[in-house]
Amino acid sequence: MPMRYRKLGQWGLKVSEISLGAWVTYGDAVQDLERIKAITRIAYEGGINFFDNADVYAKGLAEELMSKALLEQFPRHELVLSSKVFWPTSDDANGRGLSRKHVRESLERSLKRMGTDYLDLYFCHRYDPEVPMEEIVSTMSNLVDRGLVLYWGTSEWPAARIVEAVQFARNNGLHPPAVEQPQYSMLYRERVEQEILPETERFGMGMVVWSPLAMGMLTGRYDKGIPKDSRFERYPQFGNRFLTEENVRKVKALKEVADELGLTRTQLALAWVLRQKGVSSAITGATRPEQLEESLGAAGVDLPQEALEKIEKILGEEPKA
Repeated sequence: MPMRYRKLGQWGLKVSEISLGAWVTYGDAVQDLERIKAITRIAYEGGINFFDNADVYAKGLAEELMSKALLEQFPRHELVLSSKVFWPTSDDANGRGLSRKHVRESLERSLKRMGTDYLDLYFCHRYDPEVPMEEIVSTMSNLVDRGLVLYWGTSEWPAARIVEAVQFARNNGLHPPAVEQPQYSMLYRERVEQEILPETERFGMGMVVWSPLAMGMLTGRYDKGIPKDSRFERYPQFGNRFLTEENVRKVKALKEVADELGLTRTQLALAWVLRQKGVSSAITGATRPEQLEESLGAAGVDLPQEALEKIEKILGEEPKA
């Protein structure tokens, strides 16, 4: 089915409902530029326009490789490019966080690595309790005024701090955050549904969610343990978190629902996340072209109510709109 595009909440920017992220893939698991070009070509031809990155992914190499692959093949104006700032990028005292100094210097380096003169989205990668909200919001708003960033957002911020940022911006004539980027999946849902989504919807913010496949757990790849060269083998901390007997049971049970709909479990998990109207895009990862091709099969899929009820029963959760 054709890709659909969703607005960032009330804001005008439209992003593909399926997007491609660089985390723990480009510059890390995949460093071959031609392979990245092949994957991004499939993404672009499949309708993906949003490509997510961060300054700390592979110590900046992810920004460099993914953007090079994209901009050597496709027009800049057709792409929605993002990056993030917060985590340490150097050992010096001001080499991390959301101070005006670190944000400005990190953005300059990101733009240089990415070969572009502006970012469509720029995220505060975490909330920084050491920096006053006044400094954070005014700094990000100034980047928008200067045209270096078109929209700014938050990532994994506490709901109360999102509210504070929006209200401070509105009260002082500044640009508020337009989007939040939280983790959200069938196996990690309560925080978004109970805390974040009510606030983002109240303030007209979009959400672009990461790890909608629970680090790959929901694909079914780990039904029989940890395969060689899998993400859980490379990053045991993810496996320790998601690879439990209960989750294996749930993921196996989801196969029947997916089969009834003619979907894979990957596609079912992505369509389930996108059932939330407050979700603008589900950020996927891909180290191989066929992985992305499978994810693209979730574009345009609306899960019937009967299937949603079956899923809720498997997950053991109360249905939430």
